[in-house]
Amino acid sequence: MTAPAPAAAPDHPRFAVGVLAFCGVVVAIMQTIVVPLLPHIPELTGATPAAASWLVTVTLLTGAVFTPVLGRVGDMYGKRRVLVASLGVLVVGSVLCAISSHIGVLIAGRALQGAAIAVVPLGISILRDELPPERVLSAVALMSSTLGIGAAVGLPVAAVVIENFEWHTMFWVSGAIGLLDVALVLRFVPESPLRSRGRFDVLGALGLTAALVCLLLAVTQGGGWGWTSARTLGLLSAAVVIALVWGAYELRVRSPMVDLRVSARSAVLLTNIAALLIGFAFYANSLVTAQMVQEPKATGYGLGASLVVSGLCLLPGGVTMVALSPVSARISAKHGPRTSLALAAGIIAVGYVVRYFTSHSLWLIIAGATVVAAGTAIAYSALPALVMRGVPVSETGAANGLNTLMRSVGQAFCSATVAAVLANMTFLAAGREAPTLGAYQLVFLIAAGAALLALGVTLCLPGGRADTGAGTVGRKRRSSGRTRAVPIQEGA
Repeated sequence: MTAPAPAAAPDHPRFAVGVLAFCGVVVAIMQTIVVPLLPHIPELTGATPAAASWLVTVTLLTGAVFTPVLGRVGDMYGKRRVLVASLGVLVVGSVLCAISSHIGVLIAGRALQGAAIAVVPLGISILRDELPPERVLSAVALMSSTLGIGAAVGLPVAAVVIENFEWHTMFWVSGAIGLLDVALVLRFVPESPLRSRGRFDVLGALGLTAALVCLLLAVTQGGGWGWTSARTLGLLSAAVVIALVWGAYELRVRSPMVDLRVSARSAVLLTNIAALLIGFAFYANSLVTAQMVQEPKATGYGLGASLVVSGLCLLPGGVTMVALSPVSARISAKHGPRTSLALAAGIIAVGYVVRYFTSHSLWLIIAGATVVAAGTAIAYSALPALVMRGVPVSETGAANGLNTLMRSVGQAFCSATVAAVLANMTFLAAGREAPTLGAYQLVFLIAAGAALLALGVTLCLPGGRADTGAGTVGRKRRSSGRTRAVPIQEGA
């Protein structure tokens, strides 16, 4: 028996693309917006520095857990419905952070903000379902790039707010923008009638959650606990054991949380490995740029820049990412997304080489950071096209959620690596301990190496142009000139 599709929103495809991209930028900004505030959190809240660091760690954890889970839920029960719920969670998290200075409440609010990153893969899936094939690549490229755009924009925006307003203001603003996002989505974004069959795999979701939490806790906290401590090794061991048990279960269940047989196809597996490496390579740019230019001049390489100036160093990269997402789509359409991703990985590696040799000039630092951002824009635009080429339309949300998860895991490993390098290569400058110039340069070399590894993985991918697999609604719109309800598959 088939059920009628949910009522479609008005037919405004252009507005839908813009609205979804705006939502993506907003949720991506939430991931980095507290970074400039972290040094001041102990003073403002009475919390320890270790507790304050959880304002970043918890968003990484909840984002990693909820992104693939909500992607699967969207495939089964409605992508717009789940997207609106994710934005609602963002609003609740923002309000919690805005009304309290208690570190426990702030961490809870940040956890809710992190969960909203699922908006990006859900938006990609909606665009694939709703747009005609000739528009899918450019729209998806823009949507995917919002992860990098938001990261680049978040730091300077937060710095300006912290310098000029009471710090809770940025959370009130983010809550208000989240409500605006909800209203825009309900007005301009249609609900896709495409559904995947079966029941939601609760045990699979719990197993994936447990494995991810153990892995990411060990990676993000290992530096403080000690990499050979019982807690770190215990969590890593638990992650491996849980992952093996979870994988065996997923191969037997009828409607798995993650279809491992599809994920094991070379086109999908290698794309996810490349996403992890690109996530690692990109995140180093965000982590070290602001810190490096803020180092005092007594270090011999630092510029003593203010918080606002250091944040603005990443802004040109964010603008570049917006400009390059359609360029990446055209490259993918003409030569295939593998070519785009290979080009992007090469550009990122070149950007870090530039950064290695230009660490004393503000403008050359900005230039190097912008080159890395340019490569990231092309990479983030190409990854969803590669994923969609390898999975059925009914699994787009879950597959893009998994790919986004791999980027987050790469960022977590990058954060741990950068922290370890900067903490272990130090010297005394003006009476304080600071990372050496060689520490920053080593980070650039490691990030360049990750980009080159991504290039090697990409070259192993099967070639061909992107098969976007535009959804039924998009084809119906072109044939009839209007949107009609499409029956949901039986069992949805």
